Amino acid sequence: MQTIGRAYDPYEHARALGVKVVYRKLRTANGLWIPDLNTICLQTRMRSIHERSVLTHEIGHVWLGHTDATPRQEVQADRWASRKLIDFTELRRAAALTDDPGIWCHELNVSAKLLSRYMSDSRAS
Repeated sequence: MQTIGRAYDPYEHARALGVKVVYRKLRTANGLWIPDLNTICLQTRMRSIHERSVLTHEIGHVWLGHTDATPRQEVQADRWASRKLIDFTELRRAAALTDDPGIWCHELNVSAKLLSRYMSDSRAS
């Protein structure tokens, strides 16, 4: 699955990977990858941008073979998700419209956290 940016569909990606996605009230996180059950749990009633971003982050754990949630693995999953959800051309187009990163998030359909990760990684390159 090579699709990135707004065209990337994390729900379809989860189906293609054979990963079950369920919704539950979670106390300490918005999402949780449970490798033993091949299941991603998502917090109920998230806004669509956050749900898409969290699901992609959790698929990052799946794709990267994570079985724990160490701080290092959390950063890796954020990095993976930001690269799936943000296409540089789409970001450049949004930035040409406004200098407001909040509007970029809306235009890109991505959370501020993942946009920040993408921008930090881009500056480090």
